Amino acid sequence: MTGRDIAYRRFRFPADRDVGLADGLTAGPDGLALDGAPGRLTHTDPHSGTTAEYAAGSWTCPVTPLGFAAAELVPSWTAHTPAGCWLRVELRGWAGDAASTGWYELGHWAADDSAVHRASVPGQADGRARVAADTLRVTGATVTGWQVRVTLLRRFDVTDGPVLRTVGVVASTDPPASPAAVGAEAGAGVSSGARGRVLDVPRYAQRLHATGETRWGGGGDSWCSPTCVSMVLDFWGAGPTPDRYAWVTPPGPRPRVVHAARHCFDHAYAGAGNWPFNTAYAATHGVDAFVTRLRSLAEAELFVAAGIPLIVSAAFTAGQVPGLDYDTRGHLIVLAGFTADGDPVLNDPYAPDDERVRRTVPRAPFERAWQVGSGGVVYVLRPESTPLPPPPAQANW
Repeated sequence: MTGRDIAYRRFRFPADRDVGLADGLTAGPDGLALDGAPGRLTHTDPHSGTTAEYAAGSWTCPVTPLGFAAAELVPSWTAHTPAGCWLRVELRGWAGDAASTGWYELGHWAADDSAVHRASVPGQADGRARVAADTLRVTGATVTGWQVRVTLLRRFDVTDGPVLRTVGVVASTDPPASPAAVGAEAGAGVSSGARGRVLDVPRYAQRLHATGETRWGGGGDSWCSPTCVSMVLDFWGAGPTPDRYAWVTPPGPRPRVVHAARHCFDHAYAGAGNWPFNTAYAATHGVDAFVTRLRSLAEAELFVAAGIPLIVSAAFTAGQVPGLDYDTRGHLIVLAGFTADGDPVLNDPYAPDDERVRRTVPRAPFERAWQVGSGGVVYVLRPESTPLPPPPAQANW
């Protein structure tokens, strides 16, 4: 396949512990955990004002060369963070044999609300790069490689500690600035086996949540991402059990979506659409989950052919994509399959009811809205028992 430069690299633990530098961490059966001599870190949660001291340990990956100059980098991870625990994810760029940026924080994350408020870290910008919630945007630096550092933290008054299972980063150049320039697809003409296949993803409408429990971003119009994650988790039979969302009262139309919105919510961004927070939430239900970018719908077809629905991020105005007659600066949609002619079949949560979630749209304008709107961002959620399709030579999964 050809197309713009996109490269994804992921580290899995405990297998990759010694590939990088572990400080205060040990390899456990399920991943990296704090060892018997962790460091100490004092942190004040800016969203509550609470200061606490934590046992801390970190893992730093080796410099990961790209072979091209990246414009953006997006990390994602999977971890276990019991009550009183959280993790901090940082990125920095490299060029040649030296760091070309400082370290930037790409998230303070916990599965629940007991340790810190899950949040991106605003206010990080200099002449080299800036942080836009879940994305490191390169500005004045040259970045031809990267490092990620993850710090695990546990309050001293709790005994069950955090576990890091995976961490990865997708790095990419920018897509074409003009929608008209998104034309010949990477991999076009390759038979994928996806044409005429539509996966039986359940249909959930986010707009059913316009009333009732609307904390964590306002519900309704704002919950596209957790609604999509809920659809795909239930497709795999991996959604939360009723005891996990029994706290939602009144239960409303679909309490599992409220549960997802709460546990994906970014308290700095004030929304439930932080990309890696959504995949990290999904992974707490036993599936593999990560964020990457694809070059084209031809690459997306490979996932559908493998039986894996994708969650894609697009932006468009009313009329730009026939069948999607509303404006959005960023919207998550489930790509459930393709018609025999190759048009995408979507589960679009922005619908008044579940019956109107399923939509079929023309291929070319939808691909432009996805590639130009987000640079081809997708969430990949699947059980480990379902293999990923073989990646291209420049691997982006």
